[in-house]
Amino acid sequence: MTRLAACSWSLRTASPDELADALDRCGLRAVQLALVPCVEDVAAWGGAVERLRARGIEVVSGMLATVGEDYSTLETIARTGGVRPDATWPATRALAERVAAFAGAHGVVLVTFHAGFIPHERGGAERRAMVARLREVADLFAARGVRVAFETGQEAADTLLGALEEIAHPNVGVNFDPANMILYGMGDPVAALRALAAHVRQVHVKDAVSTDVPGTWGREVVAGTGAVDWKAFLAEVRRLPRAVDLVIEREAGPTREADIRAAAALVRENDPGYPG
Repeated sequence: MTRLAACSWSLRTASPDELADALDRCGLRAVQLALVPCVEDVAAWGGAVERLRARGIEVVSGMLATVGEDYSTLETIARTGGVRPDATWPATRALAERVAAFAGAHGVVLVTFHAGFIPHERGGAERRAMVARLREVADLFAARGVRVAFETGQEAADTLLGALEEIAHPNVGVNFDPANMILYGMGDPVAALRALAAHVRQVHVKDAVSTDVPGTWGREVVAGTGAVDWKAFLAEVRRLPRAVDLVIEREAGPTREADIRAAAALVRENDPGYPG
């Protein structure tokens, strides 16, 4: 059964019980859980999966944040994100191994993360290194019975599709975020979803408007008020070759719970197959 969930980091809570309470207020019974706190802040989050399940919350997937990510500007995240930086790769690999062990031990079957800005041209040394590192991360998770999915947006759909072909790993898919395509200026979300359809394992519900200043961020907005054509997008989701969970992500604004409720209403209005 497909599920409608929210990202735990969007709700900015300090404990699993606070997270469960927030999800209750949003009318949701499922979550994508940030897993780095579960392995680095064990006192607060080490028992999160068990506690959430005890509260009737399904953990549909996890999220890995790579080491040293700096989202201050497009330039800083291009330089610091994912597995691309040589300086942080050893620490990112070690963290990925710990997160994979946690996910496997707790039955979290899918973990998503940003691969980093993949160079468009095939054959270059940097792209070859990234492909090898992403294959290595996929192996770490596969050994624990966990699939991985790269989040879209930091490169155009054709670049990501080519990289997936090079990685050629059965454990690898895509977490499709339509807003990221707009925020990073990487193309139309509906066309990109269609191009990547065979690889999509999860979809984020997030909206944005594009920037007027090249080289700067677009702006995230409440779902339904931005540039994503939700009727067309959700129709394309229904045409995917497999059913996927929809996970609401809200990373801006002071009214996160209200914004998540609005996103849930938008999804249910367009597709009642996502009950929560």
